[in-house]
Amino acid sequence: MEIKIAVQSVHRELVVETDLTVEEIEAEVRNALAADRGVFSITDVKGTRVIVPVAALGFIEIGEGASRSVGFGGTL
Repeated sequence: MEIKIAVQSVHRELVVETDLTVEEIEAEVRNALAADRGVFSITDVKGTRVIVPVAALGFIEIGEGASRSVGFGGTL
């Protein structure tokens, strides 16, 4: 599952690929937002942990990782 995390005052989103389901990610987000001065943390498929204070979150976009096509886009 691919997650895009926007952080306030940062021009680029963080893109994280994780093995969690949509429901598990939503539960993590809800728990982080419910906690006083909470943080949203997620671990990617390589074991790297991303931690963002909820006060700095802009948005979180959850979606399937799109398979990227290889080639130059031309047709024969």
